[in-house]
Amino acid sequence: MPDAHDLPVLDAEEQRVLGALLEKERTVPASYPMTLGALRNACNQTSSRDPVVDYDEATVEEVLKRLRPRELVRVVWAATGRRTLKYHELLAERLALAADERALITVLLLRGPQAPGELRTRTERLHPFGERAEVEACLARMAARPQPLVEELPRRPGQQDARWVHLLGPVDTPAAGSATTPAVDREIVLADGAEARDERVRSSYDAVATTYADRLVDELLDGLPFETWLLDRVAAHADGQPVVEAGCGPGHVTAYLAAAGADATGLDLSPGMVAEARRRFPDGSYEVGDLRRLMRPAAGPGWAAVLGWYSLIHLAASELPGAVAALARPLAPGGWLVLGMHAGAEVRHNASWFDIPVDLDFVFHDPESVAAVVEAAGLVDVEWYRRGPLTHRVETSQRLYVVARRPQDGS
Repeated sequence: MPDAHDLPVLDAEEQRVLGALLEKERTVPASYPMTLGALRNACNQTSSRDPVVDYDEATVEEVLKRLRPRELVRVVWAATGRRTLKYHELLAERLALAADERALITVLLLRGPQAPGELRTRTERLHPFGERAEVEACLARMAARPQPLVEELPRRPGQQDARWVHLLGPVDTPAAGSATTPAVDREIVLADGAEARDERVRSSYDAVATTYADRLVDELLDGLPFETWLLDRVAAHADGQPVVEAGCGPGHVTAYLAAAGADATGLDLSPGMVAEARRRFPDGSYEVGDLRRLMRPAAGPGWAAVLGWYSLIHLAASELPGAVAALARPLAPGGWLVLGMHAGAEVRHNASWFDIPVDLDFVFHDPESVAAVVEAAGLVDVEWYRRGPLTHRVETSQRLYVVARRPQDGS
């Protein structure tokens, strides 16, 4: 019998199998313990896994055979119906993991070295960490055990935050100077809290509002055939019904939709931007407001379309689900949610804009992650588009557009 005080040493395949069992035990308890086929699918998921693998059933079965005599996995029989072998992990019991420790170990087994902010976002379905400091405290507790479970890796050039790794077996950790893209911590924008970040965003856009509009508002949609095609689709879908752009800036997109026949309204956190929109498009409707508190239109069952056109680009990854849900909630049945964002794995800081001092962090997001958040908000028919930077506009980022529909009542 293995000594309960000794840490198991797991190879990469064993880490993936135990990580998958730990995850599914919490996220889909109704189908746990897991059959061999279900466990294979869990190991081979293309989301929430790094690296992505393609194990066959024979590989997973062989791994389970190695884990059983080490008392890391137990075989059970299905309680009802056809007698089917199922598998239950014993690692959490062996390591005496508390709920928060278990969540972090699970994600570290499945996704390799990660920063505290990433871990907070990725453990949301496993254990709710209220803030980043709680993750750091849990990691420190695990690192201080007589036999440490985790350790902090040295920070590499280009990284904003140090990453942590489990100590249950070898893990690929690219050496300093490696060409591998460093992990990005999309939670870093919340280092001093959401309210402080919101104030930086508001004051920065207020500061540049007039210059931004003077220089760009007449040409912001010029030379953008994809974007104008998408906006034309939105206007045609709305067919004269209410549409809102939540995060309208100086009002040019809202005005475009209105000219195309939509009953368009603009909303923005920045009073300076709203003032510019009202000045430049006096026939339009523009209000100061927070997209996370978006209400239904005064008339009708909801908005025919809600646009978040580059208005979620300052949010941390952990804030996206709440923001998307807030935008989807006031949609009319059949209404569209349309998002525009920067695509990629980066948090880019701007200290000046048009030679005006600002304090803005732009968060780039992965298309698959954003699409998953949109689906989790209950929207269907999700389509997303990614385009490269346009050199004639001196763009420096790839762009992501997501379109999704609120189901009709009962569908």
